[in-house]
Amino acid sequence: MLTDLHVKNLALIDEAEVTFGPGLNILTGETGAGKSILLGSINLALGQKMSRDMIRDESKSALVELIFQVENPAVRRKLAELDIETEDGQLIISRKITGSKSIFRINGETGTAAKVRQAAGLLLDIHGQHEHQKLLYPDNQLEILDDFGGKKIAALKATVAKDYHTYSAIRKELGGFDMNSAEREREMSFLQYEIKEIEAARIQPGEDEELEKAYRRMSNSRNIVECLNRAHALTDSDSGAGAQTGEAVREMMQAAEYDESLKELADSIADIDNLLNDFNREIAGYLEDFTFSDEEYYETEKRLDLLNDLKAKYGRTLEDVQAYLDAQKNKLQEMENFDERKEELTQHLAKAETDLRSSCKKLTEARKKAAADLSAQIRTSLQDLNFLSSAFDIDFSDTEHYSAKGTDAVCFMISTNPGEPMRPLSKVVSGGELSRIMLAIKTILADRDATETLIFDEIDTGISGRTAQAVSEKMARIASTPLMQAADSSNAEEQITGNSSSAEGHLTANDIDAEMLTENEEESTADRQVICITHLAQIAAMADHHFLIEKNVENGATVSHIRELDDEESVEELARILGGARITPAVLENAREMKKLARDTRAGMQQASNR
Repeated sequence: MLTDLHVKNLALIDEAEVTFGPGLNILTGETGAGKSILLGSINLALGQKMSRDMIRDESKSALVELIFQVENPAVRRKLAELDIETEDGQLIISRKITGSKSIFRINGETGTAAKVRQAAGLLLDIHGQHEHQKLLYPDNQLEILDDFGGKKIAALKATVAKDYHTYSAIRKELGGFDMNSAEREREMSFLQYEIKEIEAARIQPGEDEELEKAYRRMSNSRNIVECLNRAHALTDSDSGAGAQTGEAVREMMQAAEYDESLKELADSIADIDNLLNDFNREIAGYLEDFTFSDEEYYETEKRLDLLNDLKAKYGRTLEDVQAYLDAQKNKLQEMENFDERKEELTQHLAKAETDLRSSCKKLTEARKKAAADLSAQIRTSLQDLNFLSSAFDIDFSDTEHYSAKGTDAVCFMISTNPGEPMRPLSKVVSGGELSRIMLAIKTILADRDATETLIFDEIDTGISGRTAQAVSEKMARIASTPLMQAADSSNAEEQITGNSSSAEGHLTANDIDAEMLTENEEESTADRQVICITHLAQIAAMADHHFLIEKNVENGATVSHIRELDDEESVEELARILGGARITPAVLENAREMKKLARDTRAGMQQASNR
């Protein structure tokens, strides 16, 4: 879970530090006090783009730091696969913004925004103010249904994806056989030409490199001879350096006869003289054996031109040219057996389509079964959220084409008033209603979700009264759902994909693969944490940890601060929300009563959970 948030030099926040706890963490405060900025900073730390205007003092850097305590061993292993190790279960993600640069760090080591988003997707799920709009899109509705279906649907989807890729590969190959006899003859003729051209060259591995060396030597033969003649003359024993070193040897030998300490120097110059004489003889031998053949030079040049021409046509290296030759031979063989290969592929395609159709049918059946269960639970949950006469169902249609996800298109259908026909979700509900429907779904999926931290930013928009109370109870229920259940029945898809997180590209622990989420109950138990911004007293009263965000003027500048409230301060904040500017004893008593009722409700939930 998210244990600590540190924000510095961002918008209204000069510097703020928050320590969150397990259960329901509520943030309240006056409009404009900086509540959304505080949670928005979490998104910034996790890679969301930001405007430079958000930096409070441009002469200083801005910083957002998140500290997580990762209790779920499965999540720790998945983080390790990303080369992210936790230290005693602790993980620190930070983003420092200076000028036009952003630096991300994971446990102190510099990382990329993409890696941060991958890690964050395993740790938390952010439901922003407009996130419920994603419910309107059919693809997201199908994803919700598949999440609800858990490991069974995930396994069937994996089979469909495998069958689809097999079917697509065969279909693509078969498409290459869609040509008439004249086109085939032209293709075969061209293949035969290329094969003949390459084979006629009789390429030897590494031949071009050896020829390049020989060609370079022959091309510079005159320079080589001139240089060697000059070197021979400069080192010969008649008038060159050889004569002088010989004279130096004689002088040193004579001096060494008078002083034994000079013998070592005399020996050294003698060695030099011998080496110089050997060098001079070897140059003479090379010049004596050196020959140049115009015919050999011409043949070498001609062979190199041929090889370079083949490389220009068929590959960067001779190995590439040989590989191209092998591929063209195989292609020609297929062309020569065109009808047989086409018939073979047609049979393979028919079998692949049969397998794909069968796996799609099984996936559809499993989805429809899950849809009936999910619809029933959503109907019950909507009633709890004050949709007293609503109806809900999931409509299926066939996409009429195969995909890696099957052939199903789904549409969430709803009627919010008695007598009204069922219509698509996008055609019926208001923003506030849609927000509640999303909360209902989140509640249902909570016991299948291994994400330790869920964040809700002002999900209470457009509600009040009994509906607000129902929303508060739903959020409290999510906060009290143990992750042990989530690990037992969560989604088993093998690939990690994005979900409804408001930070771009987030992933969720819902998408961790089957092996990871089939741990035993004891190993997977961890605290659930919900963090929520709200304007409603009914929701704030349910808090396990209640935080107040205040806006003050300091040294002529507006600054936001955040602090955790004790029980009495929480009652006073509830009274402010209820009573506005004037807080009377009656309002305070009402707030105290609301807090007591919330505690009783939570206790009842706990007792029901224990049973």
